[in-house]
Amino acid sequence: MTNQALSGKSALVTGGARRIGRGIALALAEAGADVAISYRSSRTEAEETTREIENLGCRALAVECDVRSEASVRTAIAATIAQFGRLDVVVNNAAIFESVPLESISLEQWDAVFETNARGPFLVAREALASLRAVHGRIVNIGSLGGFHAWGGHAHYCASKAALHMLTQAMAKAFAPEVSVNCVAPGWIDGYGQPEEEAARFAARTPMRRNGSAEDVAQAVLFFAAGPGFITGQILVVDGGLGLS
Repeated sequence: MTNQALSGKSALVTGGARRIGRGIALALAEAGADVAISYRSSRTEAEETTREIENLGCRALAVECDVRSEASVRTAIAATIAQFGRLDVVVNNAAIFESVPLESISLEQWDAVFETNARGPFLVAREALASLRAVHGRIVNIGSLGGFHAWGGHAHYCASKAALHMLTQAMAKAFAPEVSVNCVAPGWIDGYGQPEEEAARFAARTPMRRNGSAEDVAQAVLFFAAGPGFITGQILVVDGGLGLS
């Protein structure tokens, strides 16, 4: 995207303190946006990320938020708008990922994953909608290759991301024409403590012969955040072709 394509605009990235969320928040700031990040337990990382955003010349806000809670989400949205005066882009990134054999998933584990991965984006989008409509804003959900391909050890995660993909398309129809809604679905992303042998195995299966990075995901988010507003209801898979294997 062109430099400073989001100058004068503001964004909220849920789960933006670390990992992929941090990469997305910094990319939005590099494009000129003021950025709020929400966190649940990563206060130290959130404060560090806000300092990095400010070093890029943009305003930053770290707000504690449990995306499963209607009241918490409402407070976070209000704080973001109070800080920046507007809200142009929402990135629903906060998510839970865990490995559990399907037959061993407890009801509590199932509900926790769906509450964060599906209900969270619904609540955030609903609470931000009036502000986004006022400025013809954008919503970008972070889905997963797992929302298309069944992974036996991650059934609740895959099901929740498939739900988010469908929710993206439903939002795109419901929120048009003022707000565009799209989704970025990453494949294997390196850099988060995965075993080296497993990472190498996935890279060998990937047509592009490497695994993805947070920057790859962030650039896809930027496309939807700053690109043509006419594009809506799309799910962009960022996996180097892994899903073709």
